[in-house]
Amino acid sequence: MSVSDDDDVPALSAHTLAALQEFYNETRTGLVQTTTPSDPFAVGALEEDWSMSQFWYSEETAVQLAEEVIREAGEGGRIACVSSPSVYQKLKQGAVHGSDQVLAVVLEYDRRFSAYGDDFIFYDYNEPLSLPSCVEPQSFDVVLADPPYLSEECLRKVAETIKYLSKDKVLLCTGAVMENLARDLLDLNMCSFLPKHNRNLSNEFRCFVNYPSRLLSC
Repeated sequence: MSVSDDDDVPALSAHTLAALQEFYNETRTGLVQTTTPSDPFAVGALEEDWSMSQFWYSEETAVQLAEEVIREAGEGGRIACVSSPSVYQKLKQGAVHGSDQVLAVVLEYDRRFSAYGDDFIFYDYNEPLSLPSCVEPQSFDVVLADPPYLSEECLRKVAETIKYLSKDKVLLCTGAVMENLARDLLDLNMCSFLPKHNRNLSNEFRCFVNYPSRLLSC
């Protein structure tokens, strides 16, 4: 997932800021791999890119969200991961029960994810309906979306994409401050489940759904 710049930036803890500086130092010295991996389906094959404001879920959260969308999609179901590559990777790793029974694609602005072949769909939220002709409307049983920025403008545009893709079920992960807008745009309800990230973000993030969710305890 990603977060915004300027006034919409979720504040980072001192620990995270120190880690960010270390990441930049490693990048300058060539210690961080940013090229396409030889095995794109390996665990951790692609790392979050902080220069693109990417902050990914913790292992536990990514697995729980993957389990959730698999259960809701059902056998043979289709899942669209919109700006949520860490969950997509869990679906492709085969470590989550039932992941071999669903079809998942990832919609991402980061072209590194083209390593996933036909499962990768280039996505720019500024052009919410600019999708390949092969992506048919209302063709996904579950749409899992994590808008890249905490702003009304971003969520409104991502909501257009969600409505185009979704047959019915939507799982949105974003800041708790977006609760009212998520309800107004997509008729979503906040879950009690608290998603966590690999980095310590001080903003509160939540999940929102439009269906009865046992795993997320709505």
